[in-house]
Amino acid sequence: MRELMNVDLAGDPAADWFAKDEIVAVVFARTDGELASREGPNRYSAGDALITGSTGDRWSVSRARFEARYLPVAPLRAGEDGGYRSRPIPVRAKQMAASFAVARSAGGDLLHGAARDWLLQYAPGDFGIVEEARFRKVYRPLPTA
Repeated sequence: MRELMNVDLAGDPAADWFAKDEIVAVVFARTDGELASREGPNRYSAGDALITGSTGDRWSVSRARFEARYLPVAPLRAGEDGGYRSRPIPVRAKQMAASFAVARSAGGDLLHGAARDWLLQYAPGDFGIVEEARFRKVYRPLPTA
């Protein structure tokens, strides 16, 4: 398995723009902890969002990042446990031919992907991995300029 270092999908011709369209179930963490996602450990702090996606996958998102990326589904109010819809934020993504690993962020949790999984880059130094079947279900290609 190859560990990816200094990755930047912005200049990669095999990477394209996508946006997620999904309603997820959210519980806000009451204490610090760690959950095991398919791709690896996700450490979180009290107040962070613990998410279960429409495909049953689980992951954590820091509170500040969550609020920028998800909207409560009415009648829910922001900050309450319940259903949230992803905002259609563009993300660079590339399907990987072989198994790989990448840190979520500098010094962050090490995530592992299998061949045909997708590497996502949300911003410089900010990564995620999504399994092929899940990616096809919840991500939509964005038109190129």
